[in-house]
Amino acid sequence: MQTASFTGVIETLFYIIVFYYIFKYAMRLLLPVVLKKAVEKAEENLRNYDTRQYPNNDTFAQPNSKSDKPRETKKVGEYVDFEEIE
Repeated sequence: MQTASFTGVIETLFYIIVFYYIFKYAMRLLLPVVLKKAVEKAEENLRNYDTRQYPNNDTFAQPNSKSDKPRETKKVGEYVDFEEIE
């Protein structure tokens, strides 16, 4: 059975701490770049979805040119005013 030496434990802790700080520094540099790429890709996907969903975006900007008159409402019956009886 082998036992851990004091210098081996200290060396392992040193490597763990060094790895932690290197990883932390690398994430500070790389994470903004990775997130920016992900946001750009999501925006591109949304634009592509929008163009597939609504291929002609002009339909929302132009009013309906078929009829210049406002649409008439049908009158079904006449208005009856009810009074409350006590």
